Amino acid sequence: MTAPKTRVAVMVSGGGTNLQAILDYAASGKLPDGEIVCVLSDKPDAYALERARNHGVEAIAIDRKACTDRADFEARMIAALENCGVELIVMAGFLRILSADFTDRFENRMINVHPSLIPSFCGKGFYGLKVHEAALEYGVKLTGATVHYVNSIPDGGQIIEQRAVRIKKGDTPETLQRRVMEQAEWKILPAAVQKICRQMRKEKENA
Repeated sequence: MTAPKTRVAVMVSGGGTNLQAILDYAASGKLPDGEIVCVLSDKPDAYALERARNHGVEAIAIDRKACTDRADFEARMIAALENCGVELIVMAGFLRILSADFTDRFENRMINVHPSLIPSFCGKGFYGLKVHEAALEYGVKLTGATVHYVNSIPDGGQIIEQRAVRIKKGDTPETLQRRVMEQAEWKILPAAVQKICRQMRKEKENA
């Protein structure tokens, strides 16, 4: 018997360009083993939620500011994820550090994309343009992106996929960020989602 598709949630804090890459990948038929069932954001005005609605995907906002503390915030997220029957969580620009209790609950079922070649320019404090600023300041010739499993150490989980991007003379953090997205993040993240969805689906079939 063929197992049902792996149910995927994407967690985003901002515009959701990586989310859009996944949605487009799925729309083109390249995600046969997964289904994006919800998009969850900690910011009610995140444009990522609009992207989800445009694709008929449930959009969920859990405003961190409206929660009493991190435990309350995470409990609300867990309830929403479990209500959607989520099996795999994809962090695509979700800018809050989650507790070990949360990451342990979804061990080997959470992945993240980071805009550098881990272990370079990663960990606490390295996010968004700060990663690219650090790469340019340090003078490296290659950067890129990494998809990895999420654990209690920021950017510390097992690496799933990486792709290198060459730094060009005259690059700014903004131009480098865009090229890393286009040449690396938008390529390896959707492919990694499909890869893991397929693995999880096979495990269900063999159980």
